[in-house]
Amino acid sequence: MAKYAILSDIHANGDALDVVLEKCRELEIQNFVSLGDIVGYNAEPRECLYRVRDLNWIAMVRGNHDEYAANGNTEMSGFNPVAKFAVNWTREQLTDEELAWLVHMPFRSTIPSCNSTIVHATLDSPENWGYIFDVHHAADNFSYQFTQVCFCGHSHVPVAFAKKPITKMNERLIDELPEWVYNSADPDANVDFTRPDELTVEIKAGFKYLFNIGSIGQPRNRDPRSSFAVFDPAARTVTRYRLPYDIASAQNKIIDAGLPERLALRLAAGS
Repeated sequence: MAKYAILSDIHANGDALDVVLEKCRELEIQNFVSLGDIVGYNAEPRECLYRVRDLNWIAMVRGNHDEYAANGNTEMSGFNPVAKFAVNWTREQLTDEELAWLVHMPFRSTIPSCNSTIVHATLDSPENWGYIFDVHHAADNFSYQFTQVCFCGHSHVPVAFAKKPITKMNERLIDELPEWVYNSADPDANVDFTRPDELTVEIKAGFKYLFNIGSIGQPRNRDPRSSFAVFDPAARTVTRYRLPYDIASAQNKIIDAGLPERLALRLAAGS
């Protein structure tokens, strides 16, 4: 059975995307799944769109930045002025055909023959662009999750949850998987952001899982490295990779494009 690279929130960061695709070549991954937001925030929307279009996509969903760039919405409810500026700038860089391609995919989909669902935001109302940050949000999502595994993005913060098949009295039904994310504010975390790392979670029979794999192009968990995952249905594992990339190059492109400086600064902080 094939392995699948799960990509999310590329956000027009070509430098980060190139590092991820190189890792996929190293891992001999030939099948790809997109959780949306190919564009937005960063300075290479067209470059990223065409790199993405050339891949072997097994399943794709649209993200809110893809949606807003393509639909001409100028209100963009919930967006701050910097995000709105970036969406409007992105819209001006792309042709009508390119914008239409960004939203040709559905809000939710499945990975064929893998008992897995994908969505950019949440399964209960994907078009409303809600976030999953904690066990309570995850519980709502599990209510609409009819496959064993679900992959989502949107928050740019890696987090994962497992729903037990049976619970004892006073035992929580849903638990966060602490190994999926570390507390980067913890001085004992001792994370070297200049080095790649990986983390594997076993998919156990009877459990349901919800994975937010983080962001390729604009991480917000205080770890500036690009984050993506590889799903191996045969081995019953999900592995998240964190990869350093040339942040200075991406920052320079943002400034040269006339995008807000804050978008460049936040890349180095992973926020």
